[in-house]
Amino acid sequence: MNLSNLKKIRTKFKKRKTVISSWSQISNPNLTEILCNKNFDCLTFDFEHGLFNISDLPNLLRVAEIKNKATFVRLPNKNIEICKQVLDAGVDGIIIPNITNESELKKIISINLLPPKGKRGVGFSRSNKFGKEFNKYIKSKVDPIIIAMIEDIKAIKNLNKILEVENLDCILIGPYDLSASMGIPGKFQNNKFKKVIKNIKSECKNHKISCGLHLIDPNYKKLKKYIREGYNFIPYSTDTFIINQAVEKLFSKKGK
Repeated sequence: MNLSNLKKIRTKFKKRKTVISSWSQISNPNLTEILCNKNFDCLTFDFEHGLFNISDLPNLLRVAEIKNKATFVRLPNKNIEICKQVLDAGVDGIIIPNITNESELKKIISINLLPPKGKRGVGFSRSNKFGKEFNKYIKSKVDPIIIAMIEDIKAIKNLNKILEVENLDCILIGPYDLSASMGIPGKFQNNKFKKVIKNIKSECKNHKISCGLHLIDPNYKKLKKYIREGYNFIPYSTDTFIINQAVEKLFSKKGK
């Protein structure tokens, strides 16, 4: 955990300034280094749909730390043991999938905060250099960044209460799962879907909570459009999508 990077990202979230993250599904330090050399504010490792084990994380984080980048992990589920493991490894924040009510969010946040705020276990780990900076780490009073994903229509009726949960930094909309839960998978131009998205953005603004949306297409014009539309946390494409696109172009007749 890099406290200065963490504080920088949290300040941006509080001021609702734009934070752009890479999104990795492939566990490879060399690929992480390439992403670090670009203009991302932070890096996200996707433990839900990506190819990661907890043992992969330290080497990926070392690269990010050398390159002075903040790091997030999108958790594979709401298992509190995974939360503790990735934070002990040294990530700056977590992205929690499929939050549908305030109670489950409060429970997860409590497990991720050190005493006396929360119930996270205290011990030597990579996050405090295995005890070398234990006292400094405990006294820093800096909490990990918490991002809750809204990706089920069930969450909408509880949205106000979710946004009122203490220590929540940001909401990230999961458009594919959200639209699927509405019975219109992938139909992002559907009026019902657009109305739900508008409501999420409006409530986030009212509660002064940052709101994000994943932009899969690596298109700079679309990125600027997302920013104009008020999304201030934007995971921008994925490493797998970018590689797939590049491979397709190798044999594309349009490239002649």
